[in-house]
Amino acid sequence: MKSITEIKDLKGKRALVRVDWSVPINSGEVSNDYQIIKSFPTIEYLQKAGAKVVLISHGEKDDDSLEPIYKYVKKFLPQLTFIKPSDLVLLENLRQNKGEKENSEQFAKELASLGDIFVNDAFPVSHRKHASIVGVPKFLPSFAGIQLNLEIEALSKAFYPKRPFFFILGGAKFDTKLPLLKKFIHIADSIFVGGALAHNFFVVLGRDIGDSLVSGGDFGLRELLNTGKIILPEDTIVEDKKIMDAGPVTMENLKSKIASSNLVLWNGPLGTYERGYRVATLELARIIADSGKESIIGGGDTLSAVNELNLFDKFSFVSTGGGAMLDFLATGTLPGIEALK
Repeated sequence: MKSITEIKDLKGKRALVRVDWSVPINSGEVSNDYQIIKSFPTIEYLQKAGAKVVLISHGEKDDDSLEPIYKYVKKFLPQLTFIKPSDLVLLENLRQNKGEKENSEQFAKELASLGDIFVNDAFPVSHRKHASIVGVPKFLPSFAGIQLNLEIEALSKAFYPKRPFFFILGGAKFDTKLPLLKKFIHIADSIFVGGALAHNFFVVLGRDIGDSLVSGGDFGLRELLNTGKIILPEDTIVEDKKIMDAGPVTMENLKSKIASSNLVLWNGPLGTYERGYRVATLELARIIADSGKESIIGGGDTLSAVNELNLFDKFSFVSTGGGAMLDFLATGTLPGIEALK
């Protein structure tokens, strides 16, 4: 996989750049611009090298227009145009064309015709086999953007970690996170499992979880527990017979564990974040930020917590990816990365 920094002559060339600007918009305003800002180094590098830049992205919803994103980004990149051809242009939401998600070869060719080279700087969507991710590289010389390279470099540290290495995994989708648990049980020194993921372990241990969310299936959790590496919440916040968040004793234990670690990897909330149970997740963000330990974090709700607290610069690395981060950690690669090789 080649980086854009390896291209010898970019002057006058059209660079088709896949970014991920599918950021949340509330009342017409961008509420979290982290993914957008992280794409700027690649754009600026290409511009300084004399390239003409064509930006392509999807939106939060398939039928969304990217015009609100364009208006927001134009404050940072005044020369940016929307759809109208220029030396720096943003095109409309890729997913308005069904060929994007279907990985249509015809759509990939249409996109490829817009550039002389292709640059993938959209790590958060590089786990998707979509036309703009895996299709276009078949038709153009293709390179990794600066942020994509940073993601690979930072996340790969978890494969050969500093020790003690503490992995914190939260959230609710057990099927997407089980591969991580099974892989990192052999790598991490200890793994804290929080959020709804912990409920399945509680069931195996015979604990009463009331009406709490639980995933169907066995998952071989007894084997994971027998390693002695799995740490579960000591206490929980319960409402209407449902476990909604981690409790204060759990948070004190986490603080102590983080203090004695040299690398902390965190993905996923500790409570039902979307329903307002955010206390433990926000507290965990503060604890890791204040610890001074090397830290790698990511995931949608995780980023929301860090954004709310304005703590982005307090972590060693904050991934722009959610599902892509999980898949990369589980497999060591992504379809979008393989397409660039």
